[in-house]
Amino acid sequence: MLNLANSLTILRIFMTPVISILLVYKFWRLGLATFLLAGITDALDGFIARSRAQRTELGMILDPLADKLLLSATFVTLVYLRQIPQWLFIIVISRDLILIGGFVVVYIATGKTTVSVSWMGKLTTGLQVLTVFATLVARVTGGIASYLPGIVYLAAAVTILSGIDYVRRGARVLSR
Repeated sequence: MLNLANSLTILRIFMTPVISILLVYKFWRLGLATFLLAGITDALDGFIARSRAQRTELGMILDPLADKLLLSATFVTLVYLRQIPQWLFIIVISRDLILIGGFVVVYIATGKTTVSVSWMGKLTTGLQVLTVFATLVARVTGGIASYLPGIVYLAAAVTILSGIDYVRRGARVLSR
């Protein structure tokens, strides 16, 4: 069902290539503004879905997909532009591919399609968003962001830990 919450999620999906294009052509301020707008639509779609009882199966699929598309595209673009380290991108994408593979295995083995997001998974997404945001802010301000390496290493560590946590949780589901 296409409601307001799902429409905002779809808008975020359409903003994803726009952000990458803006960044590739070094429109840092517009890229940052569009990235922030995408973040606002993410918060709004969740708020609207909960407050107006507009949660749908489509929304439960589209929202995390929109988040992954947005983060993956911005990470790819920022790696291409040499703004974030390649190794961080490899960690992020590897974790996501492992999670997708694990989801498929759990689905085939158990028929369960619901995946509960852990607090560590939410923290991971938040730190990955913070990494993109801090990188863009550093580009816009033109300064050296002394805080950026700390954010990058923290995002990498939490991404790895949440991947391990999801693998452990998936193994428990399979062992039942």
